[in-house]
Amino acid sequence: MNETQAWKTRFFTVWTGQQLSLIGSRIAQFALVWWVTEKTGSATVLATATMVALLPRILLGPVIGALVDRWNRQKIMMISDSFVALVSLWLAYLFWTGTMQVWHVYVVMLARSAGGAFQSPAFRASTTLMVPSKHYTRMEGLNQTISGVLSVSAPPLGALSLALLPLSGVMMIDVITALFAIVPLFFLSIPQPPPEHVHAIRAASVLSNTREGLRFILHWPGLLALVGLVLVMKIMMMPAFSLTPVLILKNFGRDASSLALYQALIGAGTIGGGFLVSVWGGFKRRILTILLGFGGMGLGAVIVGFSSTERFWMALVGAALLGGMMAIANAPYTAILQARIPSHMQGRVMASLGSLLTLTTPIGLAMAGPISDLLGVQFWYRIGGIVCILLAVAGLLFPALMHFEDQEIH
Repeated sequence: MNETQAWKTRFFTVWTGQQLSLIGSRIAQFALVWWVTEKTGSATVLATATMVALLPRILLGPVIGALVDRWNRQKIMMISDSFVALVSLWLAYLFWTGTMQVWHVYVVMLARSAGGAFQSPAFRASTTLMVPSKHYTRMEGLNQTISGVLSVSAPPLGALSLALLPLSGVMMIDVITALFAIVPLFFLSIPQPPPEHVHAIRAASVLSNTREGLRFILHWPGLLALVGLVLVMKIMMMPAFSLTPVLILKNFGRDASSLALYQALIGAGTIGGGFLVSVWGGFKRRILTILLGFGGMGLGAVIVGFSSTERFWMALVGAALLGGMMAIANAPYTAILQARIPSHMQGRVMASLGSLLTLTTPIGLAMAGPISDLLGVQFWYRIGGIVCILLAVAGLLFPALMHFEDQEIH
């Protein structure tokens, strides 16, 4: 087997298993969120559940990233995937015995998020060691496309599963599909960073490793400017996405099938946006592609925010635009980071960025729950969309941001 065929076989075997596992997780997540929505009808409960899920990434992200760089990334993926599968098995048991309560949702969200906080940076950092650098942008475009495919397929499959199976059976789908992610890791060897770098990392304390990752971010002015824009955007936009089930149920008076359609169209847009990035490649200065995505997301949110029960089709158009523009913004951003961050630091830097980018989300959610119960979820779509558009325009005025990808990092 030649070198090209070898990396493709190894990477796509692991990658395919991860995607199949995600299908099961998305189906289970859809069913769980709809169960909470029907049981409580409260935006505050959904917002609280989302905030709980964010805590491990915010509080522990930088430290987890340092541990990912110190430990064997393959074993981290195996253990974290297995842990999340066990949480889903427990959830299936609760539904099967009829003992499921709303507070269990908070525990499940916290546990699944903790597992994902280890798994995600480990997989991302491993990707750059399995895939040649010249394919980073193409692979990220493919990731965005597949993310869209999952978004299109998972909601209808979730609605179908709810119609055909008890909730305990839906949760078992997540357990079974997790095996596709776990089993290949027992048979394939995932490359690790050079031993000399790993030894140097382990020679220092975890706290020193964490500081080094944060220092890398602080010494990249363009990245700091972009993080600032994203933080402002997320404080307004994250609540809108988190409260979508309430939007569909209360604002539009529709059922789970309409929620599935709405989320599927976000996925369809993501497929289109990811495919466009794969073929087009974006602007030569990739930050312009990112800002285009921000502005387009804002426009999509505004369309959803001003749609009505009689014009539900407008909300569907806005959803498709949102998905497409998210893919267009995400692909070049991730490709730049993969190319510029050394492989032995990717766990720390990626996890620290994840914490920073999630930092303001609980603030938005804390405000969004009660106010959305009062004014409606569409309020957040309108305000968040307008803020996104203004941020995209403002970004053009920051020299550090416009030269983001070619700055020297000291």
